[in-house]
Amino acid sequence: MKPSIVAILGLLTPILFNPDIKAANPDHIQQLLSTRECQGCDLSGANLTAAHLIGADLRDANLKGANLTEANLEGADLTGTNLEGANLTSSMLTNATLNSSILDNVNLTKAIIYDADVSGASMMALIIDGAEIFYTGISVGGESPE
Repeated sequence: MKPSIVAILGLLTPILFNPDIKAANPDHIQQLLSTRECQGCDLSGANLTAAHLIGADLRDANLKGANLTEANLEGADLTGTNLEGANLTSSMLTNATLNSSILDNVNLTKAIIYDADVSGASMMALIIDGAEIFYTGISVGGESPE
């Protein structure tokens, strides 16, 4: 066998045979993009870059590790959604509902977040560099704002 084929197989084997790698359900992605309704859907790892998701119903969806860079999620309902490790760089989350969702390790760099409801959400290690966050319960360190 040629050395290059052996090298490629060596690199791909952990990816192809790793049971922990889980990709989004393609039917769920299509459903979301066509109807903006995907309650409880598996969208883990999905590429939703620049998706137009205004008012989308994503309650209890799995968006773990999803790419939502520049996505418009204004008024979206993300109640109970798992967004752990998702990339929301430069996304719009104005008037979004994120209560009881998992926002751990989410990248919100340069995101615009006004009047979002994050009550009961887990928000460990958020990345908020350059984000515009107003009238939302996200703060830097210390105690909760009163």
